[in-house]
Amino acid sequence: MTERDLLRHTVATLAYRGAKALRGAPPAFAAFRIKDGSRTPGEILAHVGDLFDWAVSLLKGAEAWRNSKPQAWEADVARFFEGLRGLDAFLASDTPLACTAERLFQGPIADALTHVGQLAMLRRLAGSPIRGENYFKADIQAGRVGDAQLAPRREFD
Repeated sequence: MTERDLLRHTVATLAYRGAKALRGAPPAFAAFRIKDGSRTPGEILAHVGDLFDWAVSLLKGAEAWRNSKPQAWEADVARFFEGLRGLDAFLASDTPLACTAERLFQGPIADALTHVGQLAMLRRLAGSPIRGENYFKADIQAGRVGDAQLAPRREFD
């Protein structure tokens, strides 16, 4: 497995876990705040979209960062998957990487994994928990990064 293969599998893992945390969120979830000064799920999701844009800019050697304001929840969910598709498409191409795989992983990808975990935790705190799953057994495949492409999740009670 090459570095690119491992990065693509990580991106697919983000898609799978992200879809689970985002799917079926109640309408008020985007604005849920656990305390003053904490980020809402909508703010976190907008930030994750920025992380994916940043990752692609790093790969192209034209680093660019922006702080996006949250959009409507469904628009930012769509942006989440569009960002993953763009990142995966770049990694699937033959275009040389302008940054190392290690730096890409330790920066935007690891940060996005952390934030997807936060969204899952916030679902529980907001009274809409996601069900547990053995992710080791999940059918996660490189290139499968769109919400509609994700296989039904294997859950347990």
